[in-house]
Amino acid sequence: MPQISTGDFRKGIKVIVEGDPYEMIEVNFVKPGKGQALYRTRLRNLLKGTILDRTYKSGGESLEQADIRKGDGQFLYKDATGLHFMDNETYEQYSIDEAVCGNAADYLLDGAICSLLFWNDQLIGMDPPQQVIVEVTYTEPAAKGNTATNVTKPATVETGATVNVPAFINVGEKIKVDTATGSYVERVRE
Repeated sequence: MPQISTGDFRKGIKVIVEGDPYEMIEVNFVKPGKGQALYRTRLRNLLKGTILDRTYKSGGESLEQADIRKGDGQFLYKDATGLHFMDNETYEQYSIDEAVCGNAADYLLDGAICSLLFWNDQLIGMDPPQQVIVEVTYTEPAAKGNTATNVTKPATVETGATVNVPAFINVGEKIKVDTATGSYVERVRE
């Protein structure tokens, strides 16, 4: 694998530290009054999500570049072993533990196209579509006379997730949900 020298450190590059892939989420160049210049980095483990702070000298040090590949994939199904996806390029099937995906897995519908993250041909991460259209399967009826503008109520959608929706939303209606925040965007009429 190619080496990345400290002078090429930038936010967003992926490197190998102690055998695990990391993404640089913060890079600061520090020039103390005397001595050698330093690069202070903050790295996020792509397998576990943990944060690591490391300092590297500006000359002579380097890190191995991580073999990270992004590709589109289709969500197939969810079972006790995790979430299952198919790579749209190779048609191979991969599975990943639901805990790795976090709240993003709450809004996956069968057949949804996702962005998959691979390391050494192993699925290590997934980004769902930015917004999904889901049907409301359960919500309490709106209280009569409650016409205030920002009144919300919890609603359960077809994926099992709970979303706060405006009071006028009823069972059977379709809504658009932002998957990053889990928040209601708008009612969808078909």
